[in-house]
Amino acid sequence: MPRIARIAPREYVYHVLTRGNNRQDVFKDEYDYRKYIELLSKCKNKYKFKLYHYVLMTNHVHLVLEPTEKGGSLAEMMKVINLSYAQYYKNKYGHIGHFWQDRYKSIIISKDDYLLACGSYVELNPVRAKIVNDPKQYRWSSYSAYAYGKIDLIIDEHPIYRTLSDDESERRKKYRELVKGMLRDKDAMKGEMDRRTVYGNEAFIKKVGTKYKVSAVIRTVGRPKKASGIN
Repeated sequence: MPRIARIAPREYVYHVLTRGNNRQDVFKDEYDYRKYIELLSKCKNKYKFKLYHYVLMTNHVHLVLEPTEKGGSLAEMMKVINLSYAQYYKNKYGHIGHFWQDRYKSIIISKDDYLLACGSYVELNPVRAKIVNDPKQYRWSSYSAYAYGKIDLIIDEHPIYRTLSDDESERRKKYRELVKGMLRDKDAMKGEMDRRTVYGNEAFIKKVGTKYKVSAVIRTVGRPKKASGIN
């Protein structure tokens, strides 16, 4: 597990990924999705964090959230969310053994356009998985709240989204255009978050890396490739 998952000061926004053990399904019916959202809302009220984007996939969950000084740490809130839902699932389905795969993964996100890009990455998950062709067709994400103004009580609109326009309708339109651009020009942001621990511009990455002695990208572990040619 990358070291950044253990270093989680409250002043940052985090993209959090939690997978089912061995990539097993964690949601089997509509009520399961609704139950997770219910538990997420209760935890949000208790620990006072802000939830900016989310998507619930069949076997994993993406959350973009920000701890606050008045609430708990990232580790505390994720422990409660994961444990509460795991207990619900085990009671309902008689599941035995590990439910979540290892620990959650977390990536520090800068509070600028990279936060919008991260939100797009999260909400485009169903498109990358070929479940839908358009993110608006997927029910269990924050996309429709930002793109169409759908009421979603667990969402906190972040300030970067509001900078798209002072007009609410225009802001939603620009967000739809932004996500369409990510889908069209960046292949739904495929691979954008792979092995990252920090996501932002070079100055932000350098600042976080220097302060917490972490690398922005997880280096793969393995034997070095053999050199080819003549030395």
